[in-house]
Order: sequence, then structure tokens, then C-alpha cells
Amino acid sequence: MTKFAIVRHGQTDWNLERRIQGSTDIPLNSTGRAQAAETGLRLSRRHWDAVVTSPLLRAHESARIIAGELDLPAPLVVPELTERHHGQIEGLTFAQRQARFPDGSSVPGLETRQAVLDRVLPALEDVAQTYAGREVVVVCHGGVIGTLLRYATEGTRPAAGELIPNGSIHEFRWESGRLQLEDVVSAR
Repeated sequence: MTKFAIVRHGQTDWNLERRIQGSTDIPLNSTGRAQAAETGLRLSRRHWDAVVTSPLLRAHESARIIAGELDLPAPLVVPELTERHHGQIEGLTFAQRQARFPDGSSVPGLETRQAVLDRVLPALEDVAQTYAGREVVVVCHGGVIGTLLRYATEGTRPAAGELIPNGSIHEFRWESGRLQLEDVVSAR
């Protein structure tokens, strides 16, 4: 069994503006850096063996800050952990998205949740095998975490209106070839 603390990156200006980031590479803002440091301090109450991250700036910088708080080496970049591609809605606010593509509308270039699972689960399995029996911090994105929650809870989470805050920690374990949810630790 391998344990994962799957962390959402710190805040960006687009998070603050409620813009859809997707695979657009937006850096952390000063609040996001502080959130990453606070998350690292919360994680430091336990032993961790490694930090892995999405290659996108907001996750990678969060992971570097967290690794520093945990006194661990530089994070390992896992390209498959990148955020869900949102196609033509990237950069739009949620209100603009709803106006251009109302609920039920097809969004050109929007990656399906199944496609996200198809790339993220094998990557997590590889990490679990590399760090078998150990504990790993995984820094990625809200869309990825939401997809993993849906998978692990058979669609019961995230519940309607349940947000995945910047800096939040979701504890999972990889056991018997499956990702299982253990706990959700909200951001402060």
C-alpha cells in the first residue's frame, strides 16, 4: 500500500478572478505561495518520502515550496498530472462560460473526465509502485482531484456545491491496484 496526500496548488490570479485555467500555464500569486507554505507546514506533522507534481507552473511552484517545508528533494514532475484540458472555455470566467456554453452544451476541446482518469490513474499507479509502502505528496489541480474523488466515491463526491479549495489535502491510498479515498483535510 502507498499513501498519497493529493494537494491542490495555491491560488493564482485566475483563481481569484474565477477564470477557468485548464492547461493554461498560470503562475501562483503571493497568496498562493503563502497557501503552499501553510500546506507544507500542515503536512510536516507527518513523515513523507517524496513530492511529485504536475508540470504546470502553479502546481510545480506549490510542490517546490511544500518540498522545502518537508525538507525533501525537488519534486518529481509527472506530466500526466496536468490539469484537465478545458478547450475553448480556458480563460473565461464561470459566468462567461455559462453564457457561451450553457449547461449541456458541447465545449470544443474539453477533455472528458474519463480521459483524465485514463491518464492520471496509470501515472498514480506508477508512483505507487516506485514508492511502494511509502507516503507521497502529489501536487496537482482541482479538476484532477475532482475526477479522482468521483472515481473513488463512485460519484458521491464532490457533492453539489462542494469546492476543492486551493491548498486542500485529500488523503488517498493505492492498494490492490485501486485508488481509495481515506480523508479530506480542508485548507485553512
